[in-house]
Amino acid sequence: MAVQCASFQLGRVVITPNALGQLTPAEVQLGLQRHQAGDWGDLGEEDWQENDNALRSGRRLLSSYRSAGGVTFWIITEATREATTLLMPEDY
Repeated sequence: MAVQCASFQLGRVVITPNALGQLTPAEVQLGLQRHQAGDWGDLGEEDWQENDNALRSGRRLLSSYRSAGGVTFWIITEATREATTLLMPEDY
């Protein structure tokens, strides 16, 4: 999967208390940078393509990453691009 040169507004960035307690500031920053660059992380090819399409059509964007300790976390940017949320899958 090729990383697309994307750039979009993150809007207001928020993080759930659970994610805040499990991720380092560096992991949060790197995840946000990858997400905003169109590197959707640990998604399958179909989900990766769905995000690429959503980027062009203005729908919600979802990325999945792993922390240095192997913990999965998600980043979701709303279709309106008004907010981006960092969360753990169990927070959804």
